[in-house]
Amino acid sequence: PDVGCYIYGLFLEGARWDPAACQLAESRPKELYTEMAVIWLMPMANRKPPESGSYLCPIYKTLTRAGTLSTTGHSTNYVIAVEIPTDKPQKHWIKRGTALICALDF
Repeated sequence: PDVGCYIYGLFLEGARWDPAACQLAESRPKELYTEMAVIWLMPMANRKPPESGSYLCPIYKTLTRAGTLSTTGHSTNYVIAVEIPTDKPQKHWIKRGTALICALDF
């Protein structure tokens, strides 16, 4: 795109992407990981996150979310967090351990 960049090839753990509603949805039974839709990252200066309607979803390199802490206080396995549309509160997805994963182990 002219502004920002597209990222694809990520996997959702603890939830799934609902293309009809364009938001997070509950995982289907026996479905551990699902493919995430293409995400458009657009840089904005001094942007305030919305109060509701989105989940600040962390992105990790691998399924092992632990790692050594870097000087930022984050795990070295942590990449960034992205806002994903949802109709549920953040704590709903936090309890499910919802995260985006760059690479599955198998």
